[in-house]
Amino acid sequence: MSTSLSTRPPEDDRKPGELGFVELLRWVWRQVTSMRTALILLLLLALAAIPGSVVPQAGVDALKTSNWQADHPKLTPIYERLSLFSVYDSPWFSAIYLLLMLSLVGCIVPRTWHYWRGIRAKPPAAPRNLTRLPDHATYHSTEEPDVVLERARTALRKQRYRLSVADDAVSAERGYLREVGNLLFHLSVLVVLVGFAIGSLFGYKGGVILVVGNGFSNTLTQYDDFDPGSLFGADDMEPFFLEVDDFDIDWLTEGAAAGQARGFVAHTTYQESLDSPEKSYDLKVNHPLTIGNTDVFLIGHGYAPVITVKDGDGDVVYSGPTIFLPLDQTFQSIGVVKANTAEPTQIGLEGEFYPTAAFSDRTGTYFSAFGDLGNPMISMLVYTGDLNMDAGVPQSVYSLDKSDAPMLRKKNGAPYRVDLQPGEEVTLPNGIGTVSFDGVERWTKLQISQTPGKWIALAGVVLALVGLLGSLFIRPRRVWVRVRRDEHGTLVEVAALDRSGGGDTAVVVDDLVAALQREDKS
Repeated sequence: MSTSLSTRPPEDDRKPGELGFVELLRWVWRQVTSMRTALILLLLLALAAIPGSVVPQAGVDALKTSNWQADHPKLTPIYERLSLFSVYDSPWFSAIYLLLMLSLVGCIVPRTWHYWRGIRAKPPAAPRNLTRLPDHATYHSTEEPDVVLERARTALRKQRYRLSVADDAVSAERGYLREVGNLLFHLSVLVVLVGFAIGSLFGYKGGVILVVGNGFSNTLTQYDDFDPGSLFGADDMEPFFLEVDDFDIDWLTEGAAAGQARGFVAHTTYQESLDSPEKSYDLKVNHPLTIGNTDVFLIGHGYAPVITVKDGDGDVVYSGPTIFLPLDQTFQSIGVVKANTAEPTQIGLEGEFYPTAAFSDRTGTYFSAFGDLGNPMISMLVYTGDLNMDAGVPQSVYSLDKSDAPMLRKKNGAPYRVDLQPGEEVTLPNGIGTVSFDGVERWTKLQISQTPGKWIALAGVVLALVGLLGSLFIRPRRVWVRVRRDEHGTLVEVAALDRSGGGDTAVVVDDLVAALQREDKS
């Protein structure tokens, strides 16, 4: 007697609804790659970019960031913990970006295959009852069915329909490029994201302020602020030299906008390398100078009063143009002077510059009435003592450490203020020294950036526009012509369907019927 052993599969002891590891991974993948998740992540990315526009970013404007931090000492630690001063480099922003990329890939790749099959698909067979379609027509002919079918094929082929022929019917369809538009639009999203990612990883962005007449060499030490990508190397920087020769401003003098700058241009000369000849370029807003793979943008300007400070021994301890940062459209500006080598005590100056100074009787203070140099004046407070510039802690050139440098005051306790116009000099009390206002120069702020993926991102945007136009304006239509014999002769049925909805296919049916009957009568 022979026996057969049967093996029973092990019983599944999981609870109803419980997922295994592989099933859990499959479920997570489906959730991440769903279109709903992609739209949510896209919304989150837009919301996450809002702090980068509202909160000053250290990589964009280090001075503005430091000033904001000084004005908000309680919020600064919280913002730093949340990486709000460098939003686009923060781990949480990168996580949203990477999840969006993964979700889009999971959404787009399957849809790409779907669209590709749609592009290559043949027209579907004619429905059994063409008269049930919204737009249709029937008529009888005295010709043979094969003759009418051949005439229909010829007419539809002239209109660039793709044809599929059955025994008694012709199926035609056109508008396949609509699927190409959908395909291009979906792929362009990935192209744009890849372009931005390449620019963020391999590019850099930095800023420098140049007094008119000064030059800039494209090296790291020359930048006021520098924000490189994580894969950027200093060897990738273009070895150019640029000098701002002159700066022109066109001021508005009439109307409600009087006093505002209508336009400005920096006249520059540059060399692409040490051995290359000098070239000139008029640098304007939205008209950058391109040197190799590097773009130079003009993004700001202001005034640099020429200030000279002498100490109690009569030695010059500070002299030259001092960059003042504008506060408003009248270019009322703030700035500081640090004379840390003065004897017998260090001298610090902090105050404002008024291009066109005017005095307000209501507030009892000076203000700038116009952005141009109509009546230039500086008004600065004086601080003496230790400016802490040798403490080993980096200081901004636009801020003054007054913790160990008390304000100089008059005998009545009022702050001692230095108010000077060009060519004037004031002697500080107690033999501290002198301060003179020698003139005014201009400065320009340049942004130098290298964005390797910008052309890829631009190509993605162009693809998106082409794809969107194609998907919006190309109307896919299907047309069927069935010809068969009945008791009255040859019955011809014509029907059309607009797959995008809202199209007027009655005209298509009427034109095709007219073409077939015209040939029939002839």
